[in-house]
Amino acid sequence: MPAERPDPPFAGGCQCGAVRYRLMAAPKGASICHCRMCQKAGGAPFMAFTGVKNAGLVFTRGAPAKFSSSDIAERGFCAACGTPLTYQMRGSKRISVTIGSLDDPAIFGPAEQLGVESRLPWLAALATLPERTTGDWLATAKIDDVGNHQHPDRET
Repeated sequence: MPAERPDPPFAGGCQCGAVRYRLMAAPKGASICHCRMCQKAGGAPFMAFTGVKNAGLVFTRGAPAKFSSSDIAERGFCAACGTPLTYQMRGSKRISVTIGSLDDPAIFGPAEQLGVESRLPWLAALATLPERTTGDWLATAKIDDVGNHQHPDRET
């Protein structure tokens, strides 16, 4: 049985910390999207989103830059570090945030996959690939310190 989700607010933000936000309501509709626009926007095989009504998203530091990725949608991202943050259909009363930009993304597992016509064929085999922790990989590469420049995941 999955753990109970904590109550809002839920915090998140970009990699460098220039943009921080809070979801003041519990997000609904967690999904991953495999479409080519999401692949390009995220530089990844897919993007994961969850959303709230517009009033439920409050920026607490900075604001995202915007890019109209199509005639129907706009994407928000950090202009300083490039982290993808939001997706919104034009005229919608809802806005989605990238699950990976949340401070605790583990509690927002997707319930649906979209854009599956563009799903990369090798994704199905991921669970069968050998696995290593980041620490193990760093030790193998003989890297003692990565010099992390990311903003901490938690507000202080």
